[in-house]
Amino acid sequence: MARVEANWERLVRAALRGERMGGGYGVPASGIAGNVPTSLGNNTHIDEVLRAADEIQDEDPTVARILCEHAYALAQNLDPNSEGRGVLQFKTGLMSVIRQKLAKREGGAIDRSQDIAKLQEFYKLYREKHKVDELCEDEMKLRESAVFSGNLGELERKTLKRKKVLATLKVLWSVIEDITREISPEDADKLISPEMKKVMQKDAARTEDVVAYNIIPLDALSTTNAIVTFPEVRAAISALQYHRDLPRLPGNISVPDARNSDMLDLLHCVFGFQKGNVSNQREHIVHLLANEQSRLGKLSGNEPKIDEGAVHVVFSKSLDNYIKWCNYLPLRPVWNNAESLTKEKKLLYVCLYYLIWGEAGNIRFLPECLCYIFHHLARELEETMRKQIAEPAESCISNDGVSFLDQVISPLYEIIAAEAANNNNGRAAHSAWRNYDDFNEFFWSLKCFQLGWPWKLSSPFFSKPTRKEGLLHRPHHYGKTSFVEHRTFLHLYHSFHRLWMFLIMMFQGLTIIAFNKGSFKTKTVLELLSLGPTYVVMKFIESVLDILMMYGAYSTSRRSAITRVIWRFCWFTMASLVICYLYIKALQDGAQSAPFKIYVVVISAYAGFKIIVSLLMSVPCCRGVTNACYRWSFIRLIQWMHQEHNYVGRGMHERPLDYIQYVAFWLVILAAKFSFTYFLQESLVHIKPLVEPTQLIISFRDLQYQWHDFFSKNNHNAFTILFLWAPVVSIYLLDIHVFYTIMSAIVGFLLGARERLGEIRSVEAVHRFFEKFPEAFMDKLHVPVPKRKQLLSSGQLPELNKFDASRFAPFWNEIVRNLREEDYINNTELELLLMPKNKGGLPIVQWPLFLLASKVFLAKDIAVDCKDSQDSQDELWLRISKDEYMQYAVEECFHTIYHILTSILDKEGHLWVQRIYGGIRESISKKNIQSDIHFSKLPNVIAKLVAVAGILKEAESADMKKGAVNAIQDLYEVVHHEVLSVDMSGNIDDWSQINRARAEGRLFSNLKWPNDPGLKDLIKRLHSLLTIKESAANVPKNLEACRRLEFFTNSLFMRMPLARPVSEMLSFSVFTPYYSETVLYSIAELQKRNEDGISTLFYLQKIYPDEWKNFLTRINRDENAAESELFSSANDILELRLWASYRGQTLARTGLELMFFSVYIPFGNTFPMYVSIFWNSCSAVRGMMYYRKALMLQSYLERMHSEDLESAFDMAGLADTHFEYSPEARAQADLKFTYVVTCQIYGLQKGEGKQEAADIALLMQRNEALRIAYIDVVESIKNGKPSTEYYSKLVKADIHGKDKEIYSVKLPGNPKLGEGKPENQNHAVIFTRGNAVQTIDMNQDNYFEEALKMRNLLEEFSQDHGKFKPSILGVREHVFTGSVSSLASFMSSQETSFVTLGQRVLSNPLKVRMHYGHPDVFDRIFHITRGGISKASRIINISEDIFAGFNSTLRQGNITHHEYIQVGKGRDVGLNQIALFEGKVAGGNGEQVLSRDIYRLGQLFDFFRMLSFYVTTIGFYFCTMLTVLTVYIFLYGKTYLALSGVGESIQNRADIMQNKALTVALNTQFLFQIGVFTAIPMILGLILEAGVLTAFVNFITMQFQLCSVFFTFSLGTRTHYFGRTILHGGAKYRATGRGFVVRHIKFAENYRLYSRSHFVKGLEVALLLVIFLAYGFNDGGAIGYILLSVSSWFMALSWLFAPYIFNPSGFEWQKVVEDFRDWTNWLFYRGGIGVKGEESWEAWWDEELGHIQTFRGRILETILSLRFFIFQYGVVYHMDASEPSTALLVYWVSWAVLGGLFVLLMVFSLNPKAMVHFQLLLRLVKSIALLVVLAGLIVAIVSTRLSFTDVLASILAYVPTGWGILSIAVAWKPIVKRLGLWKTVRSLGRLYDAGMGMIIFVPIAICSWFPFISTFQTRLLFNQAFSRGLEISLILAGQNQNTGA
Repeated sequence: MARVEANWERLVRAALRGERMGGGYGVPASGIAGNVPTSLGNNTHIDEVLRAADEIQDEDPTVARILCEHAYALAQNLDPNSEGRGVLQFKTGLMSVIRQKLAKREGGAIDRSQDIAKLQEFYKLYREKHKVDELCEDEMKLRESAVFSGNLGELERKTLKRKKVLATLKVLWSVIEDITREISPEDADKLISPEMKKVMQKDAARTEDVVAYNIIPLDALSTTNAIVTFPEVRAAISALQYHRDLPRLPGNISVPDARNSDMLDLLHCVFGFQKGNVSNQREHIVHLLANEQSRLGKLSGNEPKIDEGAVHVVFSKSLDNYIKWCNYLPLRPVWNNAESLTKEKKLLYVCLYYLIWGEAGNIRFLPECLCYIFHHLARELEETMRKQIAEPAESCISNDGVSFLDQVISPLYEIIAAEAANNNNGRAAHSAWRNYDDFNEFFWSLKCFQLGWPWKLSSPFFSKPTRKEGLLHRPHHYGKTSFVEHRTFLHLYHSFHRLWMFLIMMFQGLTIIAFNKGSFKTKTVLELLSLGPTYVVMKFIESVLDILMMYGAYSTSRRSAITRVIWRFCWFTMASLVICYLYIKALQDGAQSAPFKIYVVVISAYAGFKIIVSLLMSVPCCRGVTNACYRWSFIRLIQWMHQEHNYVGRGMHERPLDYIQYVAFWLVILAAKFSFTYFLQESLVHIKPLVEPTQLIISFRDLQYQWHDFFSKNNHNAFTILFLWAPVVSIYLLDIHVFYTIMSAIVGFLLGARERLGEIRSVEAVHRFFEKFPEAFMDKLHVPVPKRKQLLSSGQLPELNKFDASRFAPFWNEIVRNLREEDYINNTELELLLMPKNKGGLPIVQWPLFLLASKVFLAKDIAVDCKDSQDSQDELWLRISKDEYMQYAVEECFHTIYHILTSILDKEGHLWVQRIYGGIRESISKKNIQSDIHFSKLPNVIAKLVAVAGILKEAESADMKKGAVNAIQDLYEVVHHEVLSVDMSGNIDDWSQINRARAEGRLFSNLKWPNDPGLKDLIKRLHSLLTIKESAANVPKNLEACRRLEFFTNSLFMRMPLARPVSEMLSFSVFTPYYSETVLYSIAELQKRNEDGISTLFYLQKIYPDEWKNFLTRINRDENAAESELFSSANDILELRLWASYRGQTLARTGLELMFFSVYIPFGNTFPMYVSIFWNSCSAVRGMMYYRKALMLQSYLERMHSEDLESAFDMAGLADTHFEYSPEARAQADLKFTYVVTCQIYGLQKGEGKQEAADIALLMQRNEALRIAYIDVVESIKNGKPSTEYYSKLVKADIHGKDKEIYSVKLPGNPKLGEGKPENQNHAVIFTRGNAVQTIDMNQDNYFEEALKMRNLLEEFSQDHGKFKPSILGVREHVFTGSVSSLASFMSSQETSFVTLGQRVLSNPLKVRMHYGHPDVFDRIFHITRGGISKASRIINISEDIFAGFNSTLRQGNITHHEYIQVGKGRDVGLNQIALFEGKVAGGNGEQVLSRDIYRLGQLFDFFRMLSFYVTTIGFYFCTMLTVLTVYIFLYGKTYLALSGVGESIQNRADIMQNKALTVALNTQFLFQIGVFTAIPMILGLILEAGVLTAFVNFITMQFQLCSVFFTFSLGTRTHYFGRTILHGGAKYRATGRGFVVRHIKFAENYRLYSRSHFVKGLEVALLLVIFLAYGFNDGGAIGYILLSVSSWFMALSWLFAPYIFNPSGFEWQKVVEDFRDWTNWLFYRGGIGVKGEESWEAWWDEELGHIQTFRGRILETILSLRFFIFQYGVVYHMDASEPSTALLVYWVSWAVLGGLFVLLMVFSLNPKAMVHFQLLLRLVKSIALLVVLAGLIVAIVSTRLSFTDVLASILAYVPTGWGILSIAVAWKPIVKRLGLWKTVRSLGRLYDAGMGMIIFVPIAICSWFPFISTFQTRLLFNQAFSRGLEISLILAGQNQNTGA
């Protein structure tokens, strides 16, 4: 038993010490000490005590036991009954360790005096052991000198050690203090001497920076954090301090000793804000003030004061929305006059606003509600200010004290949560519940003041919705506000009615002109005047829609809005009646009649009035006049009638120049569109060519129909005309997007060329332009330097070039070092790429070795050749100078040799060098160099110089020194006797002295060894120059390294704002939402083998072979080292995990880059392989932390070179290695940059011990500036009831590598009420800092060289980009997943085209760029005061990112786009994942159609900007859908002509009349492929950035890889999800998964995913084409049919087979067999309760029908399904059995046959299990039914002319009819179930799915018989390098004994 207890104690002790059983290496400890339950209120202190116990366990177990006992006592006091979540387990584990504690409890009282004495004794010993006083003194000395000594690393180590020691001492002191409270004060004084107590207190005071803080230590001002020494920070802190105008604080308000009371303490006292919120906002406001002050200039003096201008800027930005809200209502702000406000009063209001915002939780999505709250709280504050002592505000007083959260926020949250619960998890209609926008817009009118203050909870606004209960009770909820999101396609017309009116009226006008043959006669003019009635009728339709769309919001909308809607309806009703009446009368009475004249006058007056109003409302210069006259009632009435007047959307017009630009853009497009539509003669898809055929068809009488005709009698062949014109109208409506695509591509190409994109597109270009980089860098990325201006003005170009190079070198070298750290280059390439510091005495610029490599040897060869060819000296130098870098290499060697030799030699040796160089220079000046130097002997000189340099670069020793002297002596001999002909007559005395010294053997004896680091580097460089013979033209070799260097160097020549010093730049945050993606790969994941025995790590090694070799070199391992060797070192294991994680989309890459993939690829027929690609989150952290690194380097160098430290220029070299340790540089970077990762469920992951939590903790430990925000869920028992509380927390890593809580803010409830991602962002946005925030997603990456440009980008906020200042800065993205597979390449090209060329045009000139997702940079203050950086309402805001752009634009923001900086981005690479992603986006666009944002932007933009907005948002998806519908319309039209026989009849008449126009009209060839036009931006983008040849090769390669099939397939995806979302809803987040797998997808899985979106529609198109082939009449025969139908067949086949063409191993026979077995099992498995759709066809079928929920949806589905019945009606009249009769009886007989088949199906679908007692009867019935069918078939054949072709025709007739019946049945599923027919319908559905599956499966099976098809598919899908890697895997896997294990 004792042994068991001992083992248990060891186990728990191991947990306490953080030792993990079976855990991975490199993972932070996380035992009990790291997992104190959050339900314990003081858990932070308990955690600190337990950590101290862990640390000192080995030193003194007794003291550790005392600390554990104290931790237990704290936990017991906080939760005596262990009711909190996890408390009981925590106590149990702790008690198991401290058995002595339990014994004392059982035995009696505890003797605390002994514990105090023991703790005091240990305190002394611990203090002496670590020499605390000396440690602190040493640190202060280093802090004062380290910056200039370069000893920053030692300072860092000293500081860390001091923090850890003092943290432990602090815990010991706190425990002693707590224990002494349990004994009498007298006994305590006896136990602790005054001296010892004083020492302890002094040590505790030293631990100020151990107190948790985020950026600025405010509650414990630090002497070690340099940030508190900045004048702007001190001034900001001082500005918030208490002043005499504030009432005194009550005595019960405590303030930390380290700071004085301030304004926020007052607000905390008055309104009851949470302490965590107050602390958070205190730092936030100080941060804002300090950064704003830094931009105004440096402060001076010992007590700096904040500038009035800085306060005003913060005040005006923060409260700008409140001021606008007051002006809109109208309402007087809480201040009478803003100009009279004092600086202190402004700060008080700012503090109040941010405290409200910081504690508002979900209410932050309601910005105007926050304005309302601020307005009332500010008034209460004014009353408090009049009192002498601060008192709690009435509105915040609760039963438990003062609480702003409980009294103000919680009531609002509860009603929002109740409405959110009423949305039925997104399935309820949007009109059935209020979303965030509805609540916020309630505060857009003075009606909101009916809510009172404090809240009147009895107000209807706070009434919670009730659900429907029973048949007689209707659900009740408070109405929507201003807008109702009804689900209908009518929103497209309602939002963009001006576009549709314009297009329809233009079509009408062009048609009228065409029918009048282009002549403008009286008749033509009279007909053109019909545009008047068209216009007013369409305006009437718009007014009707206004009324219908507002249904559901009448009770809550503003009276003026309702009046406007009704007034417009009445006006347009009257106008349409009057104008239509006048026009009809004018037609009847003629052009000379009075009604005609009245009509013309009315129309002219109305049109003129509308034109004037439009000009006044839209044209910028006219709009100014309108605004100036706004006080006139008439103007206000016109504006009120013309446009809605809401809080948002006002003043959205642009300045005149921008207006002219986008108007000109659209005039070109519209001119091209209408010219194409009207004039194009060759393709009869346009207006003019169809006029003559239309007139002829109308004139035809008694056309012969081949069916029983109901429809076309006496209506001038209307249906024929309809099907002839319908495709024309459809293409007319969608080709506006085609013309926009072409125009935007051309304009985008020209804009990109103007921006100089693509000028450097190869390594050769980098080499060629490198000498221009330093100057460009200094002009763009470096702050202005006075010395440089002087050199520039004085014309000292050589000195200027050297100066630029010296400043450029540290940055270039850091870029190169980061490439090495990322393993993109090896050590050799690193040395070649590094640039010398360019300091010292050399009079030239020293360029990197990769530019100069082998140049010396080439110059030597040229010199020898010139000597032989008798060329002159000038010709020799000219030949060398043709290669600039050869010239630089020669000059550098010349000057370097002189510098080295003169540095190491003295006296005669030094004199010899001078004389030699003097002679050479004299020869050059006399142009005798060829006669004085024997160039043929240069190789000997080079050899001797190499020997000298080779010795001198080694460490000093006697032997080395002797060798150096001998080497120089050899050099002397070669120079004098072989190379140089020296004329000694000019300096005879010097040469005599030299010869004498040589004779005496002392010429080089006094050699000074080069120990100076700079000289040593120079020698090494000379040795490299003289020894590297290989060209470095291909350095770097890695493609990613090349691409990054090319883009960075190219960007140096692009337009960008000038950089300001780091201290003056805008501050910013980076914000990354994280849920549960992979953070770091574990060793287990890397070693896990697939079914072929191949591990993830092995694949990574083969995919990135060069990077793997570089990695092994970096960790000092041999290239051929076995994997087992890597696992012997914990450090190597951690580095390996990071290396793998950086090659995927992980958090470590984004915040610390990861890509590994699992593609199933076959080689031959026997070896299947899998490669998995996990897109995870590790990469995010590293990439974003480059911002901090870049800022530290920039700040460090600026400090070195500033003011009187210019003499410290020589120290710039320290920046290469030591800048990261500079306290000032780190502090400056922290002040300007913050990185917050919002890990929503981190607390839950930590509690469950998930690997993700441990990896996140590791990332925090490795990145001190990383902050993690998460939601902590605390469950407890209150008043006997379970209670759940939610906290938003911010943590960082402490000095022990553990989580340290910084802030904790209680939330009003569960924050997830809407969409998950924006809610996740919202809870954590309060922890961001700065003027800007960059949103970065989990699949993104960043680069150090791009981070250097961030301060330039931030300056764009202050640049002129239009009428409004920028609110969002768009950033270019590079898709780094393009090389994985062909699909990845397609997505990469498509994405790159949009994020570069597309967004370039959207931003300028169109001014409609929105926020399309990360990585845009937001004006943080602008957005957090206006609802945040995304919208979160359920379903309607599922595409949450783009709504941030809508919101920004509506609130007078400006969104720009910038391409001189880029961020990496990963994309999905598997077809299924791409389809899910596109489905999500298309569904999101479908929801956008319904949204109020789209409606308002469509209404409030001027006409041309509205056009741009339409075609680039929902118009793209609508035109995509219309493209597919055009094919359907065309094919159904052809089917009508074929089945009715009217097509053949008209063709016969056309032949008789010899009318070519009519013949061509009937045989129109619709070779329309929108994909061709959408490829134009891609092609032009490639040409711009890669060159014409590369673009051409890439495009042709993509065609061979079947990109057209992929894009056609994507067309179907977008169409399906967009259309279905608007019809039925069902949009949802579709997780494509960062950890997705590109693998072989089973046939059944593909069928489930694409059956309804592609397969059904593809088969329908194919059926239409077969019908036309069988029954249609085509004048061109087979060739005509092929030309007519090829594009439609291509679309149908792409939709049917693309999932299998792009499915790895899709045509391997073994896999096909397995897929068939799996598919049949799935198809016939009946399933049951709890069975998923992946397991059973029945379960999947029920899921597929889930979107049809409403009566409206069932009606629409029924209407759409009626199209399938035309097949049967037409085909039965073409059967041999029915000819020549066209009687209706034939059709009814076909239905009788179908009914018989249906009965037969019912019989055969009877379930044998249900008739277990009637098996014999069941068999008899089935047999009789079968015999009856056979007999009927025989009778039909004998008695009628039924033929085999009739049987085939019956299939064509009945299959679509059956599908139509099935579609209608499933739409009315509840009724069908009540009729008892559901099982039969389900059997029919199974039969259809089985048939469709077989139609698709058979061709796949046939292709799989041919092995070469599978091989071709592999090459088609995956790039060559990837395939080679897999071939290697194949070989090795064959040798693997565990394959398949």
